[in-house]
Amino acid sequence: MSDRPLHGAVALVTGASSGIGAATARRLAREGAAIALLARRGERLDRLAGELTTAGGQAIAVATDITEPALAYQAVEDAHDRFGRLDVVVNSAGLMVLDTALHSPIEEWDRMISLNVSALVHITHAALPYLIDAAATSPRMVSDLINVGSPAGRIARPIGSVYSLTRFGLNGFTESLRQELLSDRVRVSVVAPGTVDASERDAHGTGRDEARPVVDPMTALRPADVADAIAYIVTRERHVAVNEMVIRPGGQTC
Repeated sequence: MSDRPLHGAVALVTGASSGIGAATARRLAREGAAIALLARRGERLDRLAGELTTAGGQAIAVATDITEPALAYQAVEDAHDRFGRLDVVVNSAGLMVLDTALHSPIEEWDRMISLNVSALVHITHAALPYLIDAAATSPRMVSDLINVGSPAGRIARPIGSVYSLTRFGLNGFTESLRQELLSDRVRVSVVAPGTVDASERDAHGTGRDEARPVVDPMTALRPADVADAIAYIVTRERHVAVNEMVIRPGGQTC
């Protein structure tokens, strides 16, 4: 494989202003991809786009609210119009708010569903025709859709009922898409990170799985660890599909 296996490819990353999204954008840029950065915080996106460009890459910043269908579709169109194709989509934007059902404001549940489910669906639906086209026309002859989930989509725990609802749903959505898109050579995968360093939380949330027990809090994952997993998946040769990857700190118990 090339030292830059994504040379000529274009990747769109949501939640790209910080945390896992920003780390993934940097990692895929190192693999040679041009990057479309999506998030609400425009100043942070502009800084990251400048960083990637200064390093010799290509990047655009698209500050938008992907919970709004029209804005999500426009963001995908902008990325495609700028670069002429779309080979990789990483749905990294996510929100976790933990509390008991009795004490959770309904507004917090609505926010999680809007970002963790609706926004992901908007971006995915808008991007699928371009991913199918990329798989048919690129030298790699494959494209990738990566949904960043959580172990909370496998094991439900107290104080996370609606968060688990969104993550179990993400897993089912991803698996169904995987089967639908096999013949189109679009690989569909879930990356499910456990506890991630609380000082580097994602752009839209309170972190990922911060309530999960760990033996030593210092062993928390870094966003770059998750980005490495995503890069591993999307740089495999076309006959290899890594459809699910769960990553936990060595000291995390569940």
